[in-house]
Amino acid sequence: MNEGKQRMGSGAGETTTEPVRPVWVLTPLESVGPLRFGMSAAEVRVALPKAVELSCFSAEPFYPEIYGLQLGFHPAVPAVYAYFEGTGRLFCVAVDAAHGPHVTLDGMELTGRVPSVLQDMVLDLYSSPTRRVSYGPRGNPGITDFGLVLRVQDTAGGVLTRPVLVGREWADRCTDDWEGSVPECEWLGRQWCVYNGSDVWPPPGYATNWPAGWTAPF
Repeated sequence: MNEGKQRMGSGAGETTTEPVRPVWVLTPLESVGPLRFGMSAAEVRVALPKAVELSCFSAEPFYPEIYGLQLGFHPAVPAVYAYFEGTGRLFCVAVDAAHGPHVTLDGMELTGRVPSVLQDMVLDLYSSPTRRVSYGPRGNPGITDFGLVLRVQDTAGGVLTRPVLVGREWADRCTDDWEGSVPECEWLGRQWCVYNGSDVWPPPGYATNWPAGWTAPF
């Protein structure tokens, strides 16, 4: 690895370089990198001493007590989204596809990958009678047993993967974008596949039932 540079593991064989981003190992249902599910916001800030807090926002239109912190390792460049439930515990972490840490699971990188390549790898490694990849109503894949949802994000390098992770208490049906615990704001934008004729959610012209005053934070 060159000093200050690191290859982005998109799975497409490109040689794009970028400033070094931290590597975070996912311990399913327990932690990702230095962040342990169940932490308070104060503990998250301590765990990420080099991160800049870019914003604090309402993450759910119908549950105002659920909020998120947008964190970055450079000013105005979001890298990590940490979500807290009503009791103030960290229950969900999402990692920016372009600027977030390189999250790895059993040595396989989950951040910033070409979606079709990562989907094939996940299916090959983790689809079995006892542990299977499941798909939510809008076609976003994940593994409930790992508290893992794979989302996609538009970046300057194309559509790349954005891992969304939840802790043990919140893993049940986590891939279900209607009934799972992943905050509403994390299901918005580019979708893994076309759903009802659109590859973005909400689709153009769709009238949401969000309460007055709530808008998508990003």
